[in-house]
Amino acid sequence: MKTILNIKVDKEVKEQAFEVARDMGVPLSTLTNAFLKRLITERTATFTAPLIPSKKLIRILEQANKDIKKGINLSPVFTDVKDMDAYLRRL
Repeated sequence: MKTILNIKVDKEVKEQAFEVARDMGVPLSTLTNAFLKRLITERTATFTAPLIPSKKLIRILEQANKDIKKGINLSPVFTDVKDMDAYLRRL
């Protein structure tokens, strides 16, 4: 049997929660039910969300991938720390 749970939350929290649920492709009620069931069984609450890179980071990663494909802007492979230190000192 289903029931209605009325709770008060900040408007911004509700809007952001709806966005997260939408991004995950599930209704907010599904996330709420899952959270409440886990709270009951585990008697603890853990909050996580996937990390979303910023537009700037995406551009940097895309440029790094292009450089890797071209074989430019890469450091050599080092077999020991002395070689690495010498390389870094030359920069």
